[in-house]
Amino acid sequence: MANRFVLNETSYHGKGAIAEIANEIKARAFAKALVCSDPDLVKFGVTKKVTDILDAAAIPYELYSNIKPNPTIENVQSGVEAYKACGADCIVAIGGGSSIDTAKAIAIIIANPEFADVRSLEGVAPTKNKCVPIIAVPTTAGTAAEVTINYVITDAEKNRKMVCVDVHDIPVVAVVDPDMMSTMPKGLTAATGMDALTHAIEGYITAGAWELSDMFHIKAIELIAKTLRAAVEGTDEGREGMALGQYIAGMGFSNVGLGIVHSMAHPLGALYDTPHGVANAIILPTVMEYNAPATGEKYRDIAVAMGVKGVDAMTLEEARKAAIDAVKQLSADVGIPADLKEIVKCEDLDFLAQSAYDDACRPGNPRETSVEEIKALYLSLL
Repeated sequence: MANRFVLNETSYHGKGAIAEIANEIKARAFAKALVCSDPDLVKFGVTKKVTDILDAAAIPYELYSNIKPNPTIENVQSGVEAYKACGADCIVAIGGGSSIDTAKAIAIIIANPEFADVRSLEGVAPTKNKCVPIIAVPTTAGTAAEVTINYVITDAEKNRKMVCVDVHDIPVVAVVDPDMMSTMPKGLTAATGMDALTHAIEGYITAGAWELSDMFHIKAIELIAKTLRAAVEGTDEGREGMALGQYIAGMGFSNVGLGIVHSMAHPLGALYDTPHGVANAIILPTVMEYNAPATGEKYRDIAVAMGVKGVDAMTLEEARKAAIDAVKQLSADVGIPADLKEIVKCEDLDFLAQSAYDDACRPGNPRETSVEEIKALYLSLL
């Protein structure tokens, strides 16, 4: 069986990279952009960093900002109408996963109108056409939505997140500029950074992992472990390291899948609006312990990448524990809660467990699981 790898056509990295947006739009002869960004980024002037560049280059655009932190079907539907009404031929998506995921869904539906029912996009939708061109500009160092073939939309009526996987949705250009992440508060930097670490670790141990994806994931773990604490403190070096580390993690997991950390985190976001990175960070060590018997020597590699000393002399069980302990320590150092006591209600456990089992990320888990075992994992975190 052939292993497929899908990446952006073009990506730019480093301080000042957003200057390339106008050049790309002109080089590709786009006439008008729909700028997708969330209300807070607009309010605090982050979106303006990009729209100023469009203004200076006399590139027409209209702004769409009806986007929630966990974007909904309605956000996508109104975005489709906004795109049609303004006469755009490309999208500039500015933000974290919420803005970029919304842009992906809009762009897919515009190019594939037979999928206008947003629910029809869940899973691996058989779309035929590449989406409207997207230039993705992340403002958080975590989701890597700018380089993935995945997006997540919340079905508010059913209190569930729909994971959509489509090679046609990948942004044509990614612009990863750490200056766009400089206004992130400490809590958001920590949460999105732990989301990136979860991508790298789950991608490294997922059932679909292979040598090419392993290369990306190990480097991502190393970069994140080295720079996340500094990024939370706001240093330039930390921001730059995390901007690159989260992108590299996205290059890998987008192509090989994830596991039950993500499938357990998704229902928490849908039901309680829990920030995705916080949910992942809390769940990750517990699921690492659960998955350990199905991971061979891979936790030894993770421990080394996390900066643990003397790993080669450890037994396999010691190395596995060292990897998990290093993840717990990083999470604690950046201020992530240790459990779900303040989030989960016991009466919701059956719904959460079933939702997690049904989630598109669950089949990638290295260890076979069940609804009952997932419920037990949730319980252990209360």
